[in-house]
Amino acid sequence: MPTTDPLTPQAATIRDSEELGRLVRQMRTEQGLLQIDLAGLAGTGNRFIVDLERGKPTLQLQKVLDVLDLMGLEVVVRRKGGSHHGE
Repeated sequence: MPTTDPLTPQAATIRDSEELGRLVRQMRTEQGLLQIDLAGLAGTGNRFIVDLERGKPTLQLQKVLDVLDLMGLEVVVRRKGGSHHGE
């Protein structure tokens, strides 16, 4: 599970595609959208949204980023715990 409450994500640490899928599903339902609604808004097929919410790890990254953006979410990449690789 994400490390923060995914229903009000100020920040959520996502470690795998299944966690991202759960977050997308929770945000979609919070926004009152059906999967088919989100697919239509995002210009994707319903199958893509189903696969995203199930955590399919091989989805096209740009499509995933587009859906997140449409839902008002963004991806931020930062170093873990302030440690520097190799130190």
